[in-house]
Amino acid sequence: MNSEIKLMIVKLIHTIIWIFFNVVIFYMLYAVIVNKIDKWLWIGYGIFALETIILMMFRFYCPLTLIARKYSDSTKANFDIYIPAWLARYNKMIYSSILVIIIILTFYRLI
Repeated sequence: MNSEIKLMIVKLIHTIIWIFFNVVIFYMLYAVIVNKIDKWLWIGYGIFALETIILMMFRFYCPLTLIARKYSDSTKANFDIYIPAWLARYNKMIYSSILVIIIILTFYRLI
């Protein structure tokens, strides 16, 4: 298998995982907005805690980005995933901000 195909597979897997995390985070946002504090919200927190631990282990790089780097010398922000470059560039900042809002709203709902 050549490097282009391997990179394409990594990008596809990375994109599928990214979509999964979008579903989780937007469910969490929905749940706190409508005051639906249920087990799925807490499972979402667990998933994001696990993601944070993994990112910390890899110095805040996604392990799939590190794998993709073996197959590409591209300097584009989205060389390792099928999302727009601007979104790839600001992905951590955008989703971390949403997660902070979710945490604040969760505390508000619990009080």
